[in-house]
Amino acid sequence: MTAHTSPARTGFAATLTQKVALLFGVVFLLVGIAGFIPGLTMDMGSMSMAGHGSMALLVGVFQVSVLHNIVHLLFGVVGLIAARSHVGSRNYLVFGGIVYFVVFIYGLFTAGMATGANFVPLNTADNVLHFILAVAMVVLGLVVPRIGARTAR
Repeated sequence: MTAHTSPARTGFAATLTQKVALLFGVVFLLVGIAGFIPGLTMDMGSMSMAGHGSMALLVGVFQVSVLHNIVHLLFGVVGLIAARSHVGSRNYLVFGGIVYFVVFIYGLFTAGMATGANFVPLNTADNVLHFILAVAMVVLGLVVPRIGARTAR
């Protein structure tokens, strides 16, 4: 049986695709937690629930809010759950990448703007990272299952 034709539930991180999804899930969880830790997040006193007014900066670079951090935590939890199956992992990477591409486009129009549309504070660094995440997740979601299938033969 090859990795891409394995049963829906193959165990936690059994295939290369599942390991990649698990890695993304863990990283998103860590980023979400880091967004609430003073020292890792600068200007914690200016962090708001949501909106452009939050001037808190994760590692002094990425603009965050409580909502932004919660989204990272939830994305991480979804990654951990998705990593339990090969198909779930592939879908998490591909569709998660598409979500991040939409967030990138959203950020192009709202980053730095003091409008109600900017309910998730984003800056240029966030936009660059979201674009990189979008490309990486989609490519990994499409390529890694093929690599895993070849190495399983």
